Amino acid sequence: MADEITNGAAGAEALPSQAQFAIQKVYVKDVSFEAPGTPMVFNEQGNPDLNLNLNQKVGKLADDVYEVVLGINLTCKLGDKTVYIVELEQAGIFAMTGFDERNLDFMLGTYCPNVLFPYARQLASELIQAGGFPPFYLQPINFEAIYAESLRRRADQLKSGMAAPAAGSA
Repeated sequence: MADEITNGAAGAEALPSQAQFAIQKVYVKDVSFEAPGTPMVFNEQGNPDLNLNLNQKVGKLADDVYEVVLGINLTCKLGDKTVYIVELEQAGIFAMTGFDERNLDFMLGTYCPNVLFPYARQLASELIQAGGFPPFYLQPINFEAIYAESLRRRADQLKSGMAAPAAGSA
């Protein structure tokens, strides 16, 4: 019985500290809405062409505190005329302790953008509607797939980087 308690205590001490995640603040960092063709564009007919670009920036603010910025650029065109442009940066400050480097990278690349996206989607929709256009709702985005693709690109770059010197020395 004493052995069980000692072994249990030793096992507990050997466990790494528990990872912790906290959202400290969610805020709009930058926002812009333009409707250059108004009011004439309201009379135009046709199928709009929407172009969506996403980007993400991560900055370290302090030990275990990070700012993640999700950027969304949405351009709506009707033929060669720009109907509207929405540019916004939805940001958050996140505290993360106890994560190893791999899991920290995963959290910053997937979990944090998933937290920010609903705020960005709502803001984009409100801006478009306030501009006099029909409601537009961004579809859900699979940040895990985007992250996996970025890991694949990083791995390819590492392979290319290692292959280039070897090819040059041959």
